[in-house]
Amino acid sequence: MVVVRTKSVEETEKLGSIIGKFLRPKDVVALVGELGAGKTALTRGIAKGMGIKEYVVSPTFTIINFYKGVVPFVHVDAYRVESEEELEEAGFSDFLDECAVVVEWADKVKNLLPESSLWIEIYYVDTIEREFRIYGKTPLVSIIQKELMQS
Repeated sequence: MVVVRTKSVEETEKLGSIIGKFLRPKDVVALVGELGAGKTALTRGIAKGMGIKEYVVSPTFTIINFYKGVVPFVHVDAYRVESEEELEEAGFSDFLDECAVVVEWADKVKNLLPESSLWIEIYYVDTIEREFRIYGKTPLVSIIQKELMQS
């Protein structure tokens, strides 16, 4: 497990950017954290790290947003999803083979996520500081850890 703390939205986006530059098709990043913890800010950074030029907003009402890039990027928000079947009906699994996918509120749909998902739990330390716990059965954990040690 890698543990990182950030003290601003900008630092959270920078962490996301580091993660994003390593994502490839079939990679899934599963985000878990309370409302306002920084899931969307981290996702915005991930998209920037992947070279996505569009401004990323949470797809709370659309559930899935797709962004074109060298690696296609899909941003999923499961907050309003009532069941895993609802997410499947929205076309979730269609994206898994060809896109890098970030899922906010991933704990609500964990049975749909690959075993190789990169999990990131986000915790409030105080009103501005956040703690990110990064883990999973994926080589991305050690790649991210190495990159963070060098930056």
